[in-house]
Amino acid sequence: MLCKKGGFHLEKFVSNSKEVLNSIPEAERAGDVKQWNLNGGTLTERALGVYWFVDEDVIGFKISLKQQPLTRRGILSTVSSIYDPLGIVSPFVMTAKILLQQLCKSGIKWDDKITGKLEKVWTAWFSQAKELESVKIPRCYKPRDMDRIVSCQLHVFADASEVGMGVVIYMRLTDDNSRIHCSFVLGKARVTPLKAVTIPRLELTACTMAVKLSKVIADQLEYSIDAIHFWTDSMSVLRYIANTKTRFKTFVANRLAVIHDATTVNQWHYVRSEDNPADCASRGIPTVSKFLDYTPWLDGPEFLWKPESTWIQPVDPGNLNLENDKEVKSNLAMTLTLSSPKGLERLIEYHSDWKRLKASIGWFLKAKDNLKSRTSKGEENRKERSKNVSTNMCLTPNILERAERSLVMSVQRLHFPKELEDINTKGVKKSSPLCKLDPFIHDGILRVGGRLSNSEISFDAKHPIIIPKESKAARLLVEDAHKSSGHMGKNATLSILRERFWIVGANSYLKSVISKCAICKRYQSPPMTQKMANLPSERLEPDEPPFTRVGMDYFGPFELKRGRSSVKRYGVIFTCLNSRALHLEVAFSLDTDSSIDAIRRFIARRGKPKFLRSDNGTNLIGAEREMRESIQEWNTDHIQGHMRQLGIEWAFNPPAASHFGGVWKRLIRSVRKVLFSVLHEQTNRLDDEGLITLFCEVEAILNGRPLTSVTDDPNDMRALTPNHLLLLRPGEYFPPGVFVKTYNYVRRRWRQIQYLANIFWTRWIKEYMPLLQTRQKWLQPKDNPKVGDIVLIVDNGPRNSWNLGRIIEILNKKDDAVRVVKVKTGSSVLTRPITKLCLV
Repeated sequence: MLCKKGGFHLEKFVSNSKEVLNSIPEAERAGDVKQWNLNGGTLTERALGVYWFVDEDVIGFKISLKQQPLTRRGILSTVSSIYDPLGIVSPFVMTAKILLQQLCKSGIKWDDKITGKLEKVWTAWFSQAKELESVKIPRCYKPRDMDRIVSCQLHVFADASEVGMGVVIYMRLTDDNSRIHCSFVLGKARVTPLKAVTIPRLELTACTMAVKLSKVIADQLEYSIDAIHFWTDSMSVLRYIANTKTRFKTFVANRLAVIHDATTVNQWHYVRSEDNPADCASRGIPTVSKFLDYTPWLDGPEFLWKPESTWIQPVDPGNLNLENDKEVKSNLAMTLTLSSPKGLERLIEYHSDWKRLKASIGWFLKAKDNLKSRTSKGEENRKERSKNVSTNMCLTPNILERAERSLVMSVQRLHFPKELEDINTKGVKKSSPLCKLDPFIHDGILRVGGRLSNSEISFDAKHPIIIPKESKAARLLVEDAHKSSGHMGKNATLSILRERFWIVGANSYLKSVISKCAICKRYQSPPMTQKMANLPSERLEPDEPPFTRVGMDYFGPFELKRGRSSVKRYGVIFTCLNSRALHLEVAFSLDTDSSIDAIRRFIARRGKPKFLRSDNGTNLIGAEREMRESIQEWNTDHIQGHMRQLGIEWAFNPPAASHFGGVWKRLIRSVRKVLFSVLHEQTNRLDDEGLITLFCEVEAILNGRPLTSVTDDPNDMRALTPNHLLLLRPGEYFPPGVFVKTYNYVRRRWRQIQYLANIFWTRWIKEYMPLLQTRQKWLQPKDNPKVGDIVLIVDNGPRNSWNLGRIIEILNKKDDAVRVVKVKTGSSVLTRPITKLCLV
């Protein structure tokens, strides 16, 4: 007796259900075990899915779905938990799958709560899922009252709609008394792809799926199948299958190849949509009650229960007209003849290299020669010609020369038809661009006459071939000559080009072509620039104590003597962004701890700044993180509300953007100049103590430098220096006035210091700040880079090792000028200023 096993497996050696019951262990049969899950032939108990109800010998469902969150993720979890490998309830489950696809198309995320109409659809579906337990089908394909089977057929139905595709397979049995019985074997339902696909293509995909499933069933059945019939309600698909000689587009051709490999045209039949049981699987059935009422799904269509003579209607291939079908490829073959310039232009447009273009045309000419050789008269030499054609499968220089000649002649006939017509009669007109070249025709090719006929150079150099610059062939020639010259400039490219070809208006045309060369851009394009930005606000804040807003950087190293060995020390510069005063510290290493110690020494001597800006060094990033964490811990553990200790606002320049810190980079150069001039006078190598002393002397010298210009007028005040604010001594008088005896020294001293500070900031605003108004370079705004531009990232290595990247984000856009961007490379995402990028 034919019986269903697990999944797609079928079994034919079980005579009745009692034999299966006898195979169950006695201890288990004694218990209350009434249903068993069918899983690949094994009997294992499950909580939900397909079950074999032993007493009734039927296959049904036991459903215990858990309530999941009302989200896409929850719905998918619920639908996936239904174990139905035979696809018995595929039409009902298809409704939930269609709902999931609608949620995806609506842009609802995985964990967003579903509301509205879609919520009602899902609630109605979930509330009916428990009713699937009433769905039951016989386990055995053959009823017990049937006699000996004389015919066993498989009938496969396929259908597709806008939302899904469905396939269902039935086994049709006929006994020796002509009794007919149809049994459900397998059902399958899938939603359509998110990308829009035409209905004929979906129908063809469903038929392809039907063929693949039928092969699986036939292999697993292990029973003699007399015939397999395929049914579809799409006449377009039947036309495609019946036309075995028509060339179809790739999508249709690939699926027809699968169908033709496994089936024949006679196996395919037409069925009306109302008689096609796969229609409900492709569209879905929303309720269990409607599913139970639709008997053709489980029992098969009504016509299968009738004799075969009543339903077999073979399709006539003669009525299958595909003239206007969009899936059929055009029969127009590409031709290469001198009388068809449009075909040649399409071929030129297809290629991007001159040598490959000649090779393609050479293969066409070779194929033409082979066809002529095969069709020539004379049977005696036909075998010899065929032998030569099959063995000589390479392009010879002669064929490439013919290909180039054919290409040039076609281009000239397309662009110079009037000149070719007039040149042999009345000559080229003065209005023609070829008038000054004195052209002539040699072997059907238009060449330059010129004035070099008596020279001893080659014929091609004396009379180069004329090529119009409007043709794409001209661009391919220029690019080929540019590559041959090693990507040199216009003159080198033109000299190589003029050895054989003369492009009309070549000078200006070469510039436009070479300027677009990607390799030249990669190796010659300069870094991008932008108009110099306005000064940041931290540099324009007067009336603040010195070192309130600070810029910080490292310089060095310096080799010092320690015993018999030498060590390296580094300088740390702190500069006041307003008064341009500087403070120098010695760092014993470049690690984070040394950076923090240098900052702590600076704060202890100059006070805590409000704002600190530095380059994006790893040691400074670590210092900022550790200091911020330490200050936060200090605030909570030690001060405890008595006073609030504020942290330092620390800003970093973009990576590799040294010009963003020009205010301290310029001071580092001054420090080095003074340091090296002083060190040059030293006879012995410095030690740590000597370097610290030297740094203090350099600091004092540079803090006495003038911020404004020095005049020759003795009546003018002294030039403004940072020491005016730091020391409040040089160059200014104390405020006049009469002080009574009750004024103590402290109060009088405070008034004097306050007066000097006010004088410094007044002069700073009037004399120094106007000097910052002008821009020294980068005067004009430039074109901004855009998202998607390909750039070369400037690095310290050789230019040919620089990485290529694509701009993915614009950062720090001020005054409509882009100065910092994010660049995605092959392995990372980098933040870089545009001065470190070359536009490719």
